[in-house]
Amino acid sequence: MFVIIADQIDSRHDDDRVAGAISEIEHEHGDDLALPPERTAGDELQLLTASAEAALEIALRLLRDEHWRVGIGLGSVRTPLPESVREARGPAFLAARAAVEAADKRPTHCAVRGSSGDEDRVADLGALVDLLLTQRARWSEQGWEMHDLLEGGDTQADAAERIGITPQAASKRARAAGLKLDAEARASLSRLLADADRSQSAIGPNSEDSAA
Repeated sequence: MFVIIADQIDSRHDDDRVAGAISEIEHEHGDDLALPPERTAGDELQLLTASAEAALEIALRLLRDEHWRVGIGLGSVRTPLPESVREARGPAFLAARAAVEAADKRPTHCAVRGSSGDEDRVADLGALVDLLLTQRARWSEQGWEMHDLLEGGDTQADAAERIGITPQAASKRARAAGLKLDAEARASLSRLLADADRSQSAIGPNSEDSAA
C-alpha cells in the first residue's frame, strides 16, 4: 500500500490549499483510493491507495505548483481498514511520516520511504523521482500546456488545433519538454514502486505498529 502525506509549505503566509487539493484528488483519482484524502492537521492531508500509478500521479500533481512537501510511504497497513484515513495504522503510515519529514530538507520537496528492508531500492526510487521532478521544473508554460492536453487524451494534432499552432510546432514543443520520455519514465517508476511495495512484509490486524 502507499500512503501519501502532504504538508503545505509556509501555510501561515499562504491561502489554505488543503480543501482544494482534497477536492481535486478525489475528482481525478477517487476510484483508485483505498481511503480518501482527509485533513489530518491544520495544513496537512493524508490518503491511502493500493495503486502505485495513482500514488505517483497524485504526488506529482501536488508538487507541480510548489506549495507542498510530499512524503510517499510504502508498506503494509493494519486491516480491516477503518472508515477514515485518520484512524488507519501500520508501517506504511510510519514510512510516510518519515518521508514527509525528510522532504522538508530536499530541493524537490519530495521523499520516498519504505517500512522495512530494501533500503537501497527505496533510495533508488527516491533518486529517480527527484530526477523526474528536476526535469519537470525546467518545463516552460507551453510545455505544461502541451502535457496537460496530451494527458487529457488529445493527440498532438488535436492539441495543435486547440492551441492554434501548426502540428509541427506542437511536435517541437513536445520534444523540447521531453513529454514522451516523461510518460515512459512515469510508467517505469510506477512499476518500480509497485515492485518495492510488494517486497514489504504483510502486517496483521493485531500488530502494535501505529502511525506517527
